[in-house]
Amino acid sequence: MKPMTLVKAHAFGNDFILAEARGVGPELMAGPSANPSDLAAFARDVCDRHCGLGADGLIVYHMTGAGATMRLLNADGSRSEVSGNGVRCLAAWIVSQRGVAMPGQQAPIDIETEAGVKRLELLACANGRYTFRAAMGSPERVALERLDVDGQAIEAVTLRVGNPQCVVLGPVTEERLQTLGSVLAVHPHFPEGTNVELATVEAADRVRILIWERGVGPTEASGTGACAAAVAAMQFGGAARDVQVASPGGVQRVEWTDQGLFLTGWAELVAEAAWLRPR
Repeated sequence: MKPMTLVKAHAFGNDFILAEARGVGPELMAGPSANPSDLAAFARDVCDRHCGLGADGLIVYHMTGAGATMRLLNADGSRSEVSGNGVRCLAAWIVSQRGVAMPGQQAPIDIETEAGVKRLELLACANGRYTFRAAMGSPERVALERLDVDGQAIEAVTLRVGNPQCVVLGPVTEERLQTLGSVLAVHPHFPEGTNVELATVEAADRVRILIWERGVGPTEASGTGACAAAVAAMQFGGAARDVQVASPGGVQRVEWTDQGLFLTGWAELVAEAAWLRPR
């Protein structure tokens, strides 16, 4: 079996393996003969931090004239609808393959996800980092809920930004993330699981977060998580409609306009690798 070419990329430390669909092979892809458990096992293998390439998720993509289509699996092999950082990593790879990385000379990139098409505009390319502004759509089902966590009532903002999110406003500490994140991510209130963010409003234009991603655990950053935390902070925490969202990996910008949410940040290509293990 020929080696498969994989690409590793990250956005603020939230890292992904990119695999072209035709390289993955029809036996792992969607279709009548596909076995979803095989693709999940492949995702677990390549995302393993010790025996694989190491990543928070696997993106299987197919190039199109406008950009690409993609499927996303978390590090544990579970399905995910979309990743704000993941679409940016894929867009960076697309720009690099087009060979034109000048803002204004690059057509918008449309990436088709399970949560709809995300359009990305290249704003800058410097020192190997590609900065995009991505149209992430409008938040849905925004609600303030009271959830039971080990007998304690926790007030949380629940919503969808293409995927399920649960934001707890208040102190942002690693201890609190370990206590709440792991439980809320698999809480019965969320039948498909959820991403969890702890968020605090430091100023009208700045929100600080910690993230527990469904199927992964703590991550350095999250694009959809930044969007969800921004919406919660804007709706219930007094934040402005244009904020900087700071996570351990860095700061992203989230705008909530009449046209929906817009996420701005960079992505960086790390390596191309030949996957030699049997699959």
